[in-house]
Amino acid sequence: MSDSSIEKHARVFAAPKTDSEGRQNLIGLSKDELISLLQEYQVPGFRAKQVWHWIYQRGVKSFDEMGNIPKDMKAFMNDRFSIGRPSVETEQKSKDGTIKWLLKLDDGQLVETVFIPEKTRGTLCISSQIGCTLTCKFCHTGTQPLVRNLGPHELLQQIMHARDVLNEWPSTAAKEGGRDFTNIVLMGMGEPLYNYENVAKAMKICMDDDGLCISKRRITLSTSGLVPLITRCGEELNVNLAISLHAVNDELRSDIMPINKKYPLKELMQACRDYPLDKKRRITFEYVMLKDINDRDEDAHQLVKLIGDIPAKINLIPFNEWPGSEFACSDRSRIEKFSKILRDKGMDAPIRKTRGDDILAACGQLKSASKRYKK
Repeated sequence: MSDSSIEKHARVFAAPKTDSEGRQNLIGLSKDELISLLQEYQVPGFRAKQVWHWIYQRGVKSFDEMGNIPKDMKAFMNDRFSIGRPSVETEQKSKDGTIKWLLKLDDGQLVETVFIPEKTRGTLCISSQIGCTLTCKFCHTGTQPLVRNLGPHELLQQIMHARDVLNEWPSTAAKEGGRDFTNIVLMGMGEPLYNYENVAKAMKICMDDDGLCISKRRITLSTSGLVPLITRCGEELNVNLAISLHAVNDELRSDIMPINKKYPLKELMQACRDYPLDKKRRITFEYVMLKDINDRDEDAHQLVKLIGDIPAKINLIPFNEWPGSEFACSDRSRIEKFSKILRDKGMDAPIRKTRGDDILAACGQLKSASKRYKK
């Protein structure tokens, strides 16, 4: 897909800009955009900065909660703008503590967000699109047609909802430690780089010390391999990068991941080599273990050669089965041997622990009620 077709894709599948009552959501605007917008209504810049602080530092859900905003301004803001959250259609809790929310957006569309608690951190997996265009054969989400991109406000609302539930406001506490929710991964529904403009805008607000105050080192963007936008992401965001790899040659990867026909492995691996990384950071390669498909010893050896000198971590992911899938998960002994081959060659190759599979919240399982969506 060329740069122009990516831009066309973004326009065709654009998110609505107003809620059901016709009010513009201020979440997702940059600070300068917020100041400029409110100045059109003769609201002073310092008041706009106060509104920004209440939204992102304190996490309020209504203008009435803004203690230092004049009463008449609150009434004015309530009439024209919103700062609310999606409603919760369902909340499911796994036996391992994972929480999956099905969130209902302003236009009635649904999107899934997953929180995964661990001993030393808590990771929120957010979605970037409703549905997906990539049709990767092993992915449940890929069986659902793309409905539209999420707007910056809808990306941020997923994060803010999690903070609401976990009672983790103000944002400044993020630097003080002791949080349950510490990391963000863009690994939910959709391909983040097909929605790059909105993703980038939302992540810049996340990383802003006056915004949600989440370090770029705690944000990971996962992509199936849109080479031109990997480069742009590195230049503009420089968040952690995860590559959905899943095969070691073009023939297999093109079969199970059609995007490889556009951006083959040689181009993808070069983009990874060129991605700007600090000394202690690495690119994560996600590799789902598919029985008798990509799990042979020779695949492991070829994977080592493919990655070469790229600072890397290889996440071996036991395939999470879903209704109608044509694949099966590699046997545990096979996965362990695969991992050992990689480790013996000096690679970091942990086997990912499956989380939330009892509520279809595990990797590759997200798919929210597509029959209810209307284009």
